[in-house]
Amino acid sequence: QVQLVESGGGLVQAGGSLRLSCTVSRSIVSVRLTTMGWYRQVPGKQRELVASIGSGGSTYYEISVKGRFTISRDNDKNVVYLQMNSLKPEDTAVYYCNLFGSNNSWGQGTQVTVSS
Repeated sequence: QVQLVESGGGLVQAGGSLRLSCTVSRSIVSVRLTTMGWYRQVPGKQRELVASIGSGGSTYYEISVKGRFTISRDNDKNVVYLQMNSLKPEDTAVYYCNLFGSNNSWGQGTQVTVSS
C-alpha cells in the first residue's frame, strides 16, 4: 500500500483560497509516473473525483471546480497539490488524494470548510 498524507485544509471565507498538499511515499510510487487524483467527500455522500493529473501532465477537473481549482505536482518532492481559488460553501468537504483508479487505502484526508 502507498502511504498518502494530505494537508493544507482549514476554515476559509467564501472567495478565499487554500492549497492542499498530498505527500506520496516515494519508495513505491513516483507521482511523475502515476495518475493521481484529488477527491472529496461530504457526510452521507459518495466520495467524488475533483481533479486528476496524468503521467503526461494531462489534467481533468470536475465541472463545478473547473476554472477555480488547479492540480499540479512536484516530481522532486513527490507531492501533488490542489490550488483552490474562489472557494464556495459547497466546496466544504474532506479532501483526499489517491492513485487514480486504484484500490489503494485512503489517507486521513484534510478538512476544508468554507463559510458564507
